[in-house]
Amino acid sequence: MLSGSPGAGKSSVARALLGHVPHGLHLPVDDLRELVVSGRVGPSLDHPPEAVRQFGLARRAAAFHARLYAEAGFAVVVDDVLWPADLDTMALHWQGLEVRPVFLNPSLAVTQARNAARTGKTFDPRILEPMIAALYPTMPPADYLAAGWRVLNTSALSVEDTVEALLSG
Repeated sequence: MLSGSPGAGKSSVARALLGHVPHGLHLPVDDLRELVVSGRVGPSLDHPPEAVRQFGLARRAAAFHARLYAEAGFAVVVDDVLWPADLDTMALHWQGLEVRPVFLNPSLAVTQARNAARTGKTFDPRILEPMIAALYPTMPPADYLAAGWRVLNTSALSVEDTVEALLSG
């Protein structure tokens, strides 16, 4: 499980990490949400009930698919913007599986720069700048550490360096 604010590098790290295993599946919760053809509600700082419901559905779908593939011998990385308590909801599907939650925590300035440099999104990543600025202080690394997550400050790490840190630890 990889968490971090938008732009922290979750998807890049997941893809690079899974390149080190014979069978790997990357499940970005955002991609599952984008499968909604009509009625999709995007992320918002005021957490509208329908957005909360849709995020919950996507997370449960990711957890279900992760279990299915893990039981078939795949290494699976689910990536999403999660807080420590969010893992509990998904963990209901993961009983008996080894789950390693990791919080990627580059500095706010690095996160904003990485977000601005993103390509291949179906939207202009600049629209996330205010959300990143608002979310960042609500995700203190100490909370993740206290909940048993591994926390990596990736501010000075490349994707490859981050993967190496994950593989060595």
